[in-house]
Amino acid sequence: MNVPTTRFAPSPSGLLHLGNARTALFSLLAALPDGRFLLRIEDSDRARASPVFEHALRADLAWLGFAAHIDEAAVWRQSERGAVYDDFLQKLARDNLVYPCFCTESELAAERASQRARGLPPRYGGRCAALDPAAALARVAAGGAAVWRFRVPPGQEVTFCDVVRGPQRVATSLLGDFVVRRAQGEAMFFFANALDDALSGVTLVLRGEDHLANTPRQILILRALGLPVPEYGHLPLVLSAGGVPLSKRDGAGSLAALREEGFLPLAVINYLARLGAVVGSERLLPLMDLAQAFDRRRIGHAPARYDREQLLHWQRVAMAGTPVTEWLPWVAEYVPEADRLRFVEAVRPNALFPEDFRRWAGIVYGERRTLDEDARAAIGAAGAEFFRVAAAHLDAGGAAGDLPTVLKAAGHGGRRLFHGLRAALTGRLAGPELKDILALMPRALVARRLLECGSTDAQDL
Repeated sequence: MNVPTTRFAPSPSGLLHLGNARTALFSLLAALPDGRFLLRIEDSDRARASPVFEHALRADLAWLGFAAHIDEAAVWRQSERGAVYDDFLQKLARDNLVYPCFCTESELAAERASQRARGLPPRYGGRCAALDPAAALARVAAGGAAVWRFRVPPGQEVTFCDVVRGPQRVATSLLGDFVVRRAQGEAMFFFANALDDALSGVTLVLRGEDHLANTPRQILILRALGLPVPEYGHLPLVLSAGGVPLSKRDGAGSLAALREEGFLPLAVINYLARLGAVVGSERLLPLMDLAQAFDRRRIGHAPARYDREQLLHWQRVAMAGTPVTEWLPWVAEYVPEADRLRFVEAVRPNALFPEDFRRWAGIVYGERRTLDEDARAAIGAAGAEFFRVAAAHLDAGGAAGDLPTVLKAAGHGGRRLFHGLRAALTGRLAGPELKDILALMPRALVARRLLECGSTDAQDL
């Protein structure tokens, strides 16, 4: 069996979003366990590329757990490979497969407008294709501004089997002679991209469907140069909740924002693995198990819509599956050492993000807690007598854990009892088990909060 080589080739022009991350994940899953997964930095657009964004995307890949599978010695940057692209352009020029084009932007715009008016798809008409090669080169040497265009062979079809979308067929008459090098000297994206894939040994390219139109052009280039053509698979776009494609330029759904919010990387990759694809298990799977379950034939064709609720589902599953001991460092600064394990065990069922441990540490051990409106209402409904009975029990040396029994014996039962106590102690009606709160919270703090509620109007707390 052939061992696949895949790649992730981001442009460092913005923060990676979930669509980019899914492309990276699918490419990695397709390579694991025995193939190669390459990283290439496509930074040829000097106006938009930034080392800041390259550092950020590297941090994102490391956070997701992908960095360990990247061969650092094989990381290429397009900005460092201009001489390679020039060499292959010259090879095409020697074979008369590219030519300089001197058409101005206004001339090209007029040509496109005329074609649209006649109901034709806009494409280059070939005005400069028939120029005498020697005269054209002399004009370039004299400083004439020219792009270089690839001569598309007429009357042919480019066919390939997209591993996601199936057989594809494009008539070369629809392509027109396309630009492979700008007038300023930089290689066009899809020229450099195709060369780097072939020269680095990539055998499978998984990328967004917005690149599908580039594929016939890239196949023509590689065939003309006698270079190997990889398999291609074009993934459906990932849309925002509002139905708009995610974009690096506006930071939509960025991995950096999810990391800052406290999402676990295992939750994110399990969500992404099922975003527009079918995984044969609904369990939380580590990366290598996801690779075993991954089947590129089960990637859907329709756009996938970002669903935060589904992401939160996997976050809950990942939080629940993380060993208790891993959360101890999160609370070391706030929780007495003797209480830490019990505290984490008590809070974990209510912790959606790691930061929730610290928030609950502040509630259980801090000097003040903030009451939400439901808690104020519960304290008011319980009444001052409720809290005076509770405080008197503690003053008499009674155990905090006995408060529910004492209050029930005094005629304060049902929802009012548990809501009143929970609201007074934590400032909210939902959270860890009340018995755990009573066991963990310092006795003096329990007494003070009960006295506050018994002597002060709930709206003033």
